[in-house]
Amino acid sequence: THQMLGIYAEFAEGWMAMPVVQGIKTESERFAGAEETFCIEALMQDGKALQSGTAHFLGQNFARVFDVQFVNKENQLEYAWATSWGVSTRLMGALIMAHSDDNGLVLPPKLAPIQTVIIPIYRSPEDLATISKTLEPLIGQLKAAGVSVKYDDSDHQRSGWKFAEYELRGVPVRLGIGMRDIENGTVEVARRDTLTKDSRPIDFSQPEAFVAGIKELLDEIQDTIYQKALDFREANTFLVDTWEEFKEQIEKGGFIMAHWDGTAETEAAIKEETKATIRCIPLLSADMAGKCVYSGRESPKRVLFARAY
Repeated sequence: THQMLGIYAEFAEGWMAMPVVQGIKTESERFAGAEETFCIEALMQDGKALQSGTAHFLGQNFARVFDVQFVNKENQLEYAWATSWGVSTRLMGALIMAHSDDNGLVLPPKLAPIQTVIIPIYRSPEDLATISKTLEPLIGQLKAAGVSVKYDDSDHQRSGWKFAEYELRGVPVRLGIGMRDIENGTVEVARRDTLTKDSRPIDFSQPEAFVAGIKELLDEIQDTIYQKALDFREANTFLVDTWEEFKEQIEKGGFIMAHWDGTAETEAAIKEETKATIRCIPLLSADMAGKCVYSGRESPKRVLFARAY
């Protein structure tokens, strides 16, 4: 169960560029019949939490109900120990809600089906033929370097329309190349995450150095997207100690770290009054005694509250 939780977190942070909090669910939020439920929780840009994956330790409960047994080392029958885990298509929603903007998707390069799109800018079929021939070594080198690349030489849309279309699709890097660029030995490089662009030198016959720069840029974009999401989460995680402050802050969204007295009654009352739930008891947060934000009773550590999808 712990292993799967770690795999979830590694995928969410290393591939989706989405920081997550690993924790244990409270008894009322636990999977029915499980001994413990572990989860990863992420914060979306609208200030709501999204449970992004769960891993359940079922103990022998289900094995006893369904009479699932095995012969152990002592040659005796024993009920099987079981886990239950999985993530779902909600991770697609998480990917969209965690990173995207008003221009469309923003995809981390590690998950983008197209990492780099190349768009020729031309006036005539002859120009397009020249650009296409010039770009053959570059396209070949990008593919050889493991970069997923698309060369969009379709003639039914203008280049400006294509720029907007690939922004909408979240393609991390866009290369624009026209006849003047070929003459100058340059390529316009646009990055989706920051919507910035610059002109980079290139030797079209030997583009290895340029391709190495694109590989580095993709790694940088991956890191930048993650850091932006992490900075957002940190800026929207609040330590709250009073009930009045809790009620005020929950209306603004974000994660709230507050003390809880450990009772289901208090948990239910907070949910009833504010629609906020305990997303998890974080695994990595230090024990720090305090007073429950609702009841005022003793509490060993803060837990994570939020309104959630």
